[in-house]
Amino acid sequence: MNYIAVVTTVSNLIEAQRMARTLVEQKLAACAQISEIESFYVWDNAVQNEKEFRVLFKTTDENYPAIEEAIKQLHSYELPAIHAFKLEHIYTPYAEWIESNSCGKGEW
Repeated sequence: MNYIAVVTTVSNLIEAQRMARTLVEQKLAACAQISEIESFYVWDNAVQNEKEFRVLFKTTDENYPAIEEAIKQLHSYELPAIHAFKLEHIYTPYAEWIESNSCGKGEW
């Protein structure tokens, strides 16, 4: 089994909380962590500087397509950042917890 962390950013805490709760309730992710961040990026040919919230979902690789679809449906951005990275050297009992709590396919 491959374990991953899927990351997205949103503009406000309410959206981050709604997204986190939905994906965990759907058992697409075992957990979601929300962090307040400051982002610099180019949009409309200008450098933007905004406060955002990063949401990190811990899940399995097989859930990525459903998580991507759920994030797209719940996201307010025209072009949401959605990406994942592999979790390596993971503590076995924790990996088993992720697997058992992200076994749902969700409604997406």
